[in-house]
Amino acid sequence: MRNLKMDYSDTYLAKRIEHTLLKPDAGEAQIRKLCQEAAKFGFKGVCVQPCYVELCIQELIRTDIDVVAVVGFPLGANCSNIKALEARNAYISGACEADMVVNIGALKDRRLDKVREDIHEVVEVSKEFPGALVKVIIETALLTKEEKVLACELALQAGAQYVKTSTGFNGGGATVEDVLLMAEVVKGRGRVKASGGIKTREQAERLLRAGADRLGTSSGLAIITNT
Repeated sequence: MRNLKMDYSDTYLAKRIEHTLLKPDAGEAQIRKLCQEAAKFGFKGVCVQPCYVELCIQELIRTDIDVVAVVGFPLGANCSNIKALEARNAYISGACEADMVVNIGALKDRRLDKVREDIHEVVEVSKEFPGALVKVIIETALLTKEEKVLACELALQAGAQYVKTSTGFNGGGATVEDVLLMAEVVKGRGRVKASGGIKTREQAERLLRAGADRLGTSSGLAIITNT
């Protein structure tokens, strides 16, 4: 069992947070504010819809903050070639990471080759861009324990560097139990991003202690300022 009592500094915590804004009604002013907040507090990155990648790059040009784009979001039901195209466009626009949603229906059907190939197509695109990463959103709230393990294994087999808990759009969110499970599955081979419903510093720290390497949250300011 991991040490669930360790405390983290503000700086350490900020460097694990991807400041996130994925609401469908988010406009340019809100995205600019997101970037300004990320720069002020030194967050690891911002996570946005693909159409805002270029704007974020412009806003963060004098910083080392990563721009992360979601792919196949939030359902994961896009055709694989469309996910790959979406990822390529995001990388071309300046994103250095793509958070793609797994094909949940194919996973439920145990069409494992389909799930693996779906991820692999995005991973292959990422290889065209040095340093680019792929995170696979497995949507834990919709999966059984067996399916969570399968999804993590398939993501690693396909070459992804991270597995991620949730979109935040399909019920549930990151839990300590899920992060512990995912971290055990990918141990030494990949990393875990916890996302969905992370609103307090206590939650954030518990998820990091459980084995998360990154946190995706729209509550980054509240977490850092502990308000």
